[in-house]
Amino acid sequence: MEEVVFFIMDTIDEVTKKAGILIEALPYIRRFKGSIFVIKYGGAFMDDPNPEVRARVAQDISFLAAVGIKVVVVHGGGKAINRPMEQSGLKAEFRNGMRVTDERTVKIVSDVLNGEVNKDICSLLKSQGCEAVSLAGNEVLSCEKLYSKDSSGNMSDIGYVGKIVSVKSKLIKKAVSEGHTPVISPIALGIDDGHLYNTNADVAAAAVAGALKARRLVFLCDVPGLMRNPKDRSTLISHLKVGEVPSLKAEGIICGGMMPKVDSGVEAICSGVRRVHFVDGYMPHSVLLEIFTDKGIGTEIVTENI
Repeated sequence: MEEVVFFIMDTIDEVTKKAGILIEALPYIRRFKGSIFVIKYGGAFMDDPNPEVRARVAQDISFLAAVGIKVVVVHGGGKAINRPMEQSGLKAEFRNGMRVTDERTVKIVSDVLNGEVNKDICSLLKSQGCEAVSLAGNEVLSCEKLYSKDSSGNMSDIGYVGKIVSVKSKLIKKAVSEGHTPVISPIALGIDDGHLYNTNADVAAAAVAGALKARRLVFLCDVPGLMRNPKDRSTLISHLKVGEVPSLKAEGIICGGMMPKVDSGVEAICSGVRRVHFVDGYMPHSVLLEIFTDKGIGTEIVTENI
């Protein structure tokens, strides 16, 4: 009899805990209903062989849409670009840390991102009940040619790599108003030559978020967020003001792969985005835990006034 009682009590405790989580989420759900969230979908988890990893991310995005949040997804390329590059015999060339993108390379990149990757993400979201719709980046993103610069300030031509200068936000808003979740690739159309250009996906996500005046921009990363010691999760910086970024760069805390993400996040905030979040794409339901709980689990960047 005692074993039965303990089993029932454990079950009640478990259910009560779940109910508490829902109650904690309720004010956030009310607050964010009707708001635009931009999710930067990228990182190694895009190529993770475990389907559950990718499914959990899709479930989070689907949940956001289901509770009335207008979600826009901007994705990167993962390893999908590397495979056809190798098959075509193309070797990566870098100048000043930036990939040189010639005619053949940008053709492969655009085919993979606009086709394979974008459609895969849409299919994954649809499998979780989300009304995802594919939107090639070059339909909504315009850019100018980006030149690489060395330590002496000398400019170098790196091919079809672009810097986004405008976003056709009306097309994105139209898709959102029709109840869809647009999934956008980081391919842009050159304003001077009408050519396809590859762009940095973090920068593309920030540009889209800024143009839409999104309430939140969420970067899915391979790390828990911004940490003072990358090897120690307990050093996670959960709250960061824009004005603190320069000193963290000087200390070397913001460096490597987090540098373009943080820079893009700051740019988004300067363009009108309320808050920017960095969360671990591998952590189960990290987006929901960051957005709908009081403490969150990642790093958020805010303006000086918050």
